[in-house]
Amino acid sequence: MRNVDEKLNALRKLMQERNLSAYIIPTEDFHGSEYVGEYFKAREYMSGFTGSAGTLIVLSDKAALWTDGRYFLQAADQLAGSSIALMKSGQPDVPTIAEYLSDQLEEGSVIGFDGRTVTGGFVENIAKTTGTKHMTFAGEEDLVDLVWRDRPAISAERVWEMDVSSAGKSREEKLCAVREKMREKRADVLLLTALDEIAWLLNLRGNDVKYTPVFMAYMLVMSEKAVLCVNEQILPSEIREKLMRAGIDICPYETVGKQLHDIPEGTRVWADGESVNYSLLNSLPRGTEQIDQCSPVALMKAVKTPQEMQHIRNAHIKDGVAVTKFIRWLKMSVAERQNYDSAVGASGKKNSIDDGADGRGKITEMSAAQKLEEFRAQQEGYLGASFEPIIAYGAHGAIVHYEPTEQTDAELKRGALCLADTGGHYRDGTTDVTRTVVLGTVTEEEKRYYTIALRGHLALGAARFLYGACGQNLDVLAREPLWENGLDYNHGTGHGVGFILGVHEGPQRFQWRISKNTACVVLEEGMVVSNEPGIYLEGKFGIRHENLVMCRKGEQNEYGQFMYLEPLTMVPFDREAILPELMTERELQWLNVYHRRVYETLKPYFEGEELQWLAKATAEIGQVGPACIGQ
Repeated sequence: MRNVDEKLNALRKLMQERNLSAYIIPTEDFHGSEYVGEYFKAREYMSGFTGSAGTLIVLSDKAALWTDGRYFLQAADQLAGSSIALMKSGQPDVPTIAEYLSDQLEEGSVIGFDGRTVTGGFVENIAKTTGTKHMTFAGEEDLVDLVWRDRPAISAERVWEMDVSSAGKSREEKLCAVREKMREKRADVLLLTALDEIAWLLNLRGNDVKYTPVFMAYMLVMSEKAVLCVNEQILPSEIREKLMRAGIDICPYETVGKQLHDIPEGTRVWADGESVNYSLLNSLPRGTEQIDQCSPVALMKAVKTPQEMQHIRNAHIKDGVAVTKFIRWLKMSVAERQNYDSAVGASGKKNSIDDGADGRGKITEMSAAQKLEEFRAQQEGYLGASFEPIIAYGAHGAIVHYEPTEQTDAELKRGALCLADTGGHYRDGTTDVTRTVVLGTVTEEEKRYYTIALRGHLALGAARFLYGACGQNLDVLAREPLWENGLDYNHGTGHGVGFILGVHEGPQRFQWRISKNTACVVLEEGMVVSNEPGIYLEGKFGIRHENLVMCRKGEQNEYGQFMYLEPLTMVPFDREAILPELMTERELQWLNVYHRRVYETLKPYFEGEELQWLAKATAEIGQVGPACIGQ
């Protein structure tokens, strides 16, 4: 296998033959998916960086990779030894991709990319930034395909259907609602390219993207009919017939460009330039008018139906059982294993705590993740993980989106914190939960930071707010306990979560940074959002507390409609790391109320010693002294 620099040199030869001064390799597939199939991992193949977000820019004599704060440490490690420079997006003195290209390239340069993997908005931003240098774009060819000799095929897994009793609305009802939005915008055609939007609209799910149950497709919605561009082989005959009865024509996946090209002059096409790829936008004929706005489906699917809301609660009960049993197993197994003589472990004798070891008689990050998967698989309707599990021991916890490999797979021992950020898809819904678990002893410093982050988590979870508020209005609640101690975390506080779709879903989110491109999305009843403040000390440890919450309507009075956040996640926090003296009476009350709810919800699924452990893990914590705020 060729190393990174060999691949880059092979690409540069192709660039030179085509007179390209730069070539852009994003993480994206043709649909802007967060996670992509093996075929689309071009940036990973060319750079060696395996994180889920990043863009590689290759010039004739240098290369650079941009990624966000979740991956700074991971990227630095994986790019070490290559000629690729790491660009930490959003940091002081770090140029944007467009600024970098404008600075590095000469006037009249040609910038290349696969136009199916970058959005029209991305290219437009580069054009504006580099405008005075009169650069041009070549988006017709995928040069990585010529370098990647053994590239996997595009996935084509079978599609399955969501029952209306789970979705709450039929595909016909959803199409009717979409067409109403189109009439409001006077749109003749709506172009949908986001895979989760298409799956939601049609009440279908697939398996073409790892961790996201969607299928490869494009869709055009008109006033009287719709066109689904998809590999017909993935559609069971029964589903195909149902789609046709709903007025949906089925065409081959690769014909979407022709479908757009054949649109008559004067047609108003709703196509979001920030999500639709460059090639498709260029397929629109002259004489058509583009409505460049966010797809109406994005907000529709973010607001869960009452049926979806109830199913999501059920999913979190199942997930709470699995994760809580895993935490008990982890704490007990690590504690007991430290007492074993190495000879006993080498003897191969089976015992109660060997289950979940890595084959060497040790519990590691990767084997622990597999054990958690086993606990989840025991739950009815479990479909699989909703993202790559993060089991991060000790200093690895400071890497926000750490992914263990065979080289980094640390043994879990007593005397450190273990950050476990995992999630699952069930027939009832999608989960995402993070708990920081004490393994053995814990230092006063670790307890202090654990408690500070927990205070932020509890404050946001207890929020009451008037309807009309956005995530930007509430984010400070989670950060204030950190800010008053001179601390912060380099990621958003919360992301939306789909219904058996993407674990990271827009447009709603909790964040504090506001820019001219930041949309203020009103928090509606039925929206699911994560609440996950954290503290990360490089080289030492990381702490994160994450629950999913659901926006709900509360009291309505003369001031308006008040809203609150219903906790969905049902997993206890580790009482061994909590310093009650750092918490106010109100914060302790919030924690005790949550733990009582966890106990009452989960106790029907526990018995014997497990139930005793659950009762202890959720026992009430009292105020032991004055809260020490801001120290």
